Amino acid sequence: MNILVIGLSHKTAPVEIREKISFSEKALPDALHKLRQYPSVKEGAILSTCNRVEVYSVVKDLEDGTAQVKKFFSDFHDSVNPKDIQPHLYVYSAEEAVRHIFRVASSLDSMVVGEPQILGQIKDAFEYSLSNEATGVILNRLFKKAISVAKMIRTKTGIAESAVSVSYTAVELAKKIFEHLEDKAVMLVGAGEMSELAAKHLKNNGVKNVMVSTRTYQRALKLAKEFNGKATKFEDFPSEMVHADIVICSTGAPHYLIRYDMVEQIIHQRRNRPVFFIDISVPRNIDPDINKIDNVYLYDI
Repeated sequence: MNILVIGLSHKTAPVEIREKISFSEKALPDALHKLRQYPSVKEGAILSTCNRVEVYSVVKDLEDGTAQVKKFFSDFHDSVNPKDIQPHLYVYSAEEAVRHIFRVASSLDSMVVGEPQILGQIKDAFEYSLSNEATGVILNRLFKKAISVAKMIRTKTGIAESAVSVSYTAVELAKKIFEHLEDKAVMLVGAGEMSELAAKHLKNNGVKNVMVSTRTYQRALKLAKEFNGKATKFEDFPSEMVHADIVICSTGAPHYLIRYDMVEQIIHQRRNRPVFFIDISVPRNIDPDINKIDNVYLYDI
């Protein structure tokens, strides 16, 4: 049996490629089931985050297993041309695969070294695969060890103490655009972990006016209460966006929720007062072309 890791990350692929083969939480049970159908794949787990998509597997034959897992990416995402993906994929096996998983769990391979989110994402990937009966003895042991090593590294090295998260970076950019944030209004579209972190950073920088819109209105009410803000029904967020100076978007939608024409109209209604959009979604939820509109600023990953 061979341990195999195949994937791509911010180091090997732009977001335009990463978003094409990302896995939503809803799609994971089906994806894990299909992964296990390949003859050489005996165990499997999938990690899909903003910055990386990786398949961890135990395969009977390394050559066959590598070919089958690569095929899985394009089979599952049938609209993707394999030729677009293949140049960006990395392949690790045996000790290299183990070393890579340890590096990922410890945030040593992250865009921001020391960021705390990846360990939670590794745990979630493991638990999800375990609950869907996709892992076995080898991956179970490997993930538990990777989580243990990551905790030890964080404790002994202090690696997280100076970490600057993507959310923090986005907020620092907002400060450069607006200088003062105290009088700015923020809209949260979706309730991803990173968007919540960004909202917390903004609150810490004096922002008092927060609007929250999620597909589940009860979730929006709960978050709005946490930020002393206002909940908005999801179908109403486009019209309410005119009141927002900063819009943070993080949903599981597979398409653009905020389009060019929508933003063009908002800027007109705001009489060209600037808006800063932060897209922390993969696939992206904001049309990148909005950057071409005057007084519109977009930060994505």
